[in-house]
Parts: sequence; C-alpha cells; structure tokens
Amino acid sequence: MDQLFAKIRNSKAARHVFLFLAVMGPGIITANVDNDAGGIATYSMAGAHFGYTLLWSLIPITIALIIVQEMCARMAVATGKGLADLIRENYGVKVTFYMMLTLFFVNLSNAMAEFAGIAVSLEIFHISKFISVPISAFFVWMLVVKGTYKSVEKIFLFACLFYVAYVISGFIAKPDWSDVLKQTVTPSFNWTLDYTVMLVGLVGTTIAPWMQFYLQSSIVEKGVTIEEYRHLRIDVVAGCIIAPIIAFFIVVACAATMFHAGITIESAQDAALALKPLAGNYASWLFAFGLFNASIFAASVLPLSTAYSICEGLGWDAGVDKRFEEAPQFFWLYAAMIIIGAGVVLLPNFPLFKVMYFSQVGNGVLLPFILIYMLRLINNKDIMGEFVNSKGLNIIAWVTVFIIITLTLIMVGFTVFLPGKAL
Repeated sequence: MDQLFAKIRNSKAARHVFLFLAVMGPGIITANVDNDAGGIATYSMAGAHFGYTLLWSLIPITIALIIVQEMCARMAVATGKGLADLIRENYGVKVTFYMMLTLFFVNLSNAMAEFAGIAVSLEIFHISKFISVPISAFFVWMLVVKGTYKSVEKIFLFACLFYVAYVISGFIAKPDWSDVLKQTVTPSFNWTLDYTVMLVGLVGTTIAPWMQFYLQSSIVEKGVTIEEYRHLRIDVVAGCIIAPIIAFFIVVACAATMFHAGITIESAQDAALALKPLAGNYASWLFAFGLFNASIFAASVLPLSTAYSICEGLGWDAGVDKRFEEAPQFFWLYAAMIIIGAGVVLLPNFPLFKVMYFSQVGNGVLLPFILIYMLRLINNKDIMGEFVNSKGLNIIAWVTVFIIITLTLIMVGFTVFLPGKAL
C-alpha cells in the first residue's frame, strides 16, 4: 500500500495537481470577490426585471474577463511587479498619483457598499447593523493585520465555497431548465433603454478596475514564478468561469420567482426578502447568507487591493507578510478604508445610493485608462520579453477592450445623465 501511495505521489499527474494547489488562489479569489454586494444586486435585478433574457450575455462577459485577467497574471510572473508599480515606472509618478487618487475614492465608496451589504443581509436575520457592522469591521481588520499572506489566502479560498448558496437557491427556485438553456445559448436583443442599461451594468459590474491591481499584486506577493505560470493560468481561468456561474444562478433564482410573479426589486436585500413567499424560507435565507458572505469577503479584499495599489504606485513597501514597522502606509491605508467604510454605514440618513452611483462613474472613468495602459505594457518587449501578446491575442484583446470601453462609457453616460435609470 505504501508503495502504491508513493507511486501516486511521484506520478506526473500528481505533480501537476500539487503544483496547481501550490499556486491556486489569486485568480479564484479575485474573480469571486467581484460578486460583491453591488454585483449581486445587479444580477438580482437582471433576473427579476428581465427574466432569462440576459443570460446569454454572461458568455461573452466570461470570455472578456478571462482575457483581461490572464494578461494581468502574465505581467505579474514576467516582471515580478504589480500593475501600479509598472505604470509608475513607465509612465511617471504624476499619472500614477491621479490614477491612485481616483482608485482610492472609487474603492472607498465600494467598501461602504460592502458594509451596507453586511448590514442589510444580517438584518434579515434580525441582527442590528450596530452589532453586525462593527464586529465585521474588526474581523476583517484583524484578518490582515494579524495574519500572514498564506493564512489570509486560505480564509479567502474558504469563503469562496459559500457562494454555493446561490447555486442551491437557483435549484430551489425550480426554474424551467429548458427555457434557461435556450435563453443562455440564444442571444436576444431588446434595445429599450432599461434593457440596454442593464446589459451595460452587467459588463461594468463584472470587470472592475480594482481587480486588475489586486490580481497582479497578490500573484507577486505569493511569489509565483514563470515556471509555475501554466498552473497559475488554470487558477485564473477557473476563477473567471466560476464567478459568472454564480452570477448565472443568481439571475436564474430571481427570474424563476420574481419575474414570473411580476415583482420588481431595487437591491439584493429586496431579492432575499422577495424569495421568501415565492420559494420558501430556505431560498431566502440562503440568498441572504450568500449576500453576507460576499459582502464581508469583498470588505476584506477591496481595502487590501487599494492598499496594495497605492503603496506600489507611490513606491511604498506593501504586503500582508510585512510588519507594521516595515509597511506603515500599507496598514494605515487598509485600516482607514475599513474604518471609514464601516463608519458611514452607521450614520443616519447617509446617501449610500448616491455613493454607489459615484463608484460606478469612477469605475467607468478609470477602467478605460487601466486597460489601455495594460495593453501597452504587455506589448513592450523591454518589459515582457517573450511573454508579450501574440498578434492573434492582440487583435482579440484590443477588440475586447474596445467593447468594454464603449459599454463602460455608455454606463457612465447613463449614470450621469439618467441616474433614475442607472443601476
């Protein structure tokens, strides 16, 4: 028996599995965190307002996400530097400063939304926000300040498992699976204002600026080498597929219940509450639990992403494995994001909805610049060497980026000029 286990461990397949497990984490975590409170609200509204008709869009969105995230991962292993660091070195401190300033305020507003998600999800279980928000804020602060990169990554990976709550909710809702399949593989276009806004919102909520910075920084801190890139790419692609699958089941759950009942919603909390009379307590509780898990997960990663990006961009030391004395700016930025994000949620009559609009505009303004800088960097042979994009990949990447930029600018236009219609 011992010899059998030894043969298994020494087999080529086993080595590949162990190598994958060694590098697994950054891709899966980054993509799943994007299913945060704002993302869940968008997917819920898509299903409740438009049924299954937008499911087809998740396929091209997944392809676009894979392309963008793969380029970030490749830059990380080829250069050993974060995205903000590369932008500062190649385009100057001034450009980087304004980009990081915008990123800080956009991510701060997103952090507020995450703590709001924690509050409303636990209020469904009759837990006051004055209890849930401070405890959650303290937990996410302790997680990074007192942890190591490996321990934090393990907790984040564990949190990813709880997104299965949305898969279960989708099955409990008892959708017409034949109709679901038909709408998923058959694109349908309805160029009404509401439908177009929702379509653009789905793209905008799936590919956010912070993702590119966090993915690259986490790969660098993890120490993934070029030799391990093939296995890292599996992690990145897997994450980019898993996250839209979760979104798929959120849309399905809301479409199978609320859309058919003619119930419209304005938030993820509305979706969780509306599921109760339509699909039962279990579906409602699972949906609310999923919202809590997603919100506290994102409330940990978003401030971490911001601290990484700003410190790299301004040339400061950064990293979860650093001591406070080694990287004070990193830990102070992380703490400030949590304190402000959690604190404003506890204020009476705080205009959180307007803040979420601001974050959409900020994401829309920032994303085109980041994508263009990424493509310029990844095609620079002095930086990337043999890991530059191929001609074929460049064509696909530039077309993808052009579409993302166009849709993002449309989203910004809707948000600014038609705030009553924007997501």
